[in-house]
Amino acid sequence: MRRSFLVLWLLFPSFIRAQEPVKLAPNKSDEPAIKAYSLDKAVEFLDTAALQWTRQRECFTCHTNVAFLYARPTISAKTPVHDEIRTALETMVTQRWQDKKPRWDAEVIVSAAALAHNDSRTSKTLHPTTRAALDRMWTIQRPDGGWSWLICGWPPMENDDHYGVTLAALAVGVAPGDYAKTEAAALGLAKMKTYFQANPPKNAHHKGMLLWAGSVVPDLVTPAEREAWHKEIRDLQRPDGGWSSSGLFPWKRGDKKEQTPEIADVYGTAFAIYVLRQSGVPANDPALAKGIAWLKDNQRESGRWFSRSLFRDGSHYLSHAGTAFAIMAIKSCE
Repeated sequence: MRRSFLVLWLLFPSFIRAQEPVKLAPNKSDEPAIKAYSLDKAVEFLDTAALQWTRQRECFTCHTNVAFLYARPTISAKTPVHDEIRTALETMVTQRWQDKKPRWDAEVIVSAAALAHNDSRTSKTLHPTTRAALDRMWTIQRPDGGWSWLICGWPPMENDDHYGVTLAALAVGVAPGDYAKTEAAALGLAKMKTYFQANPPKNAHHKGMLLWAGSVVPDLVTPAEREAWHKEIRDLQRPDGGWSSSGLFPWKRGDKKEQTPEIADVYGTAFAIYVLRQSGVPANDPALAKGIAWLKDNQRESGRWFSRSLFRDGSHYLSHAGTAFAIMAIKSCE
């Protein structure tokens, strides 16, 4: 199996391994549009994609079941699907990490971020397993404030250390119970701020991630930076109301084909709306309203939305992350 982002291998409980496989049609650019926007269909796709990945691949990836743990509680976490996937990730932290060292630093950060976000949107209490994952981050933080990220050349998630540091900042910032005020977290955040000063964002996606992290971590983004980055992201909005992933994150494709920054897609659109909304742009802002209209007009029959991979035409798993962000973006603007 290819080392897709966050191949977080699990020690699965037997009841999860015994489940029947879940079938899901592949992500296709030519899937017909749905007749009318449906939140229920979007959630159905999110559940199915996350279950399929968790049961069949027995790993966690940022674009699918990790994104699920961010997005699902914005609708409802009171579902067996949510419980199964949350349990699977907790099992990795509480059991596999006891027997075997995490394969990559990224494994620790993404687990902490998914669990912390999930706690903040469900119990609003820091779970002991979440605290264990957060505390483990500090044991592997580099002196420069960063971490040795999983870099496979697959943007925007497994491409550079910058993404990992912003994700770690988000994990600490959203963690309930004033975790950010603990001695270890305060020291770690101070190192992260030093990292960002030495490694400024290189593209609009980096800036969007920092805007998101800055919404929960004080003094991470200055007012001047916030204003400038809001404008930069707004200026990338397409005439039809959407944003393009390759417009936010310019990248030379691995398959030697051309990127399509002139074509809006779900990940670019939903990510832009969500980070702008989290960093203070009001829900009734005209740019956001136009973006929400684009999302509701471009859902597919399966309930998902489509995003072309930024690296290589094939499985287009960015569509899964885009669908999760679409749900979060729409809910954030209601």
